[in-house]
Amino acid sequence: MQSPFANMPPVVKNLLIVNIIFYIATFALKSVFGMVEYMSAFYFNSPFFHPWQVVTYMFMHDPSGITHILFNMFALYSFGPMLEYAMGSKKFFNFYFIAGIGGLVLHQLVQGLEVHSLIGSFTKEGADISKLTPDVIEHVRQIYGTPILGASAAIFGVLVGFGMLFPNLEMMIMFIPVPVKAKYIIPVYVVLELFMGVKQFSGDSVAHFAHLGGALFGFLLIKLWGIKRPNNFY
Repeated sequence: MQSPFANMPPVVKNLLIVNIIFYIATFALKSVFGMVEYMSAFYFNSPFFHPWQVVTYMFMHDPSGITHILFNMFALYSFGPMLEYAMGSKKFFNFYFIAGIGGLVLHQLVQGLEVHSLIGSFTKEGADISKLTPDVIEHVRQIYGTPILGASAAIFGVLVGFGMLFPNLEMMIMFIPVPVKAKYIIPVYVVLELFMGVKQFSGDSVAHFAHLGGALFGFLLIKLWGIKRPNNFY
């Protein structure tokens, strides 16, 4: 039986492997090392934040279920190879990580604005605790203590890059019985993320602005690098 990695370009292949290793290690090392606590990303002023998290958070996924990593890796497996072949492995490697880091930057910026709106400062050290209500204190505590993890920001960059380079490629989407061109479905997906991020539905723990940041940086990189659509695709 042929390996599923046999015809896959090197960067996508290794990203899939490293993500799977990180996911398995989250459980295998649980008793001796907290992967979620040390490898996920936290608010920049949180005592749990460490510089390496800017990169490692992209390889962490929700350990409470398999859906998070399954959907991200399926998207990388589906869209990543064509994008890597189109722009080359070195450029794709940079593209993926810049989109992922860009997603975290936007997420941190939105968190900072939220903290500032609550306590009048971007850090808790600059706030007058005596003037804060218990609800506000709890909200800030959650921002400081909630990790962000997953490859989704980088994946959104990949999706946007794919839509820009292969706009007329038809895709089958769940619950839609007919093929839809990439140039139609991917912008709708991005707008949906924006709507959900602004609304902040109760109980929604998804980092929508990280996704949007990844999409934004993916768009900017394609434009700044001047990457053109392959001639053999329309």
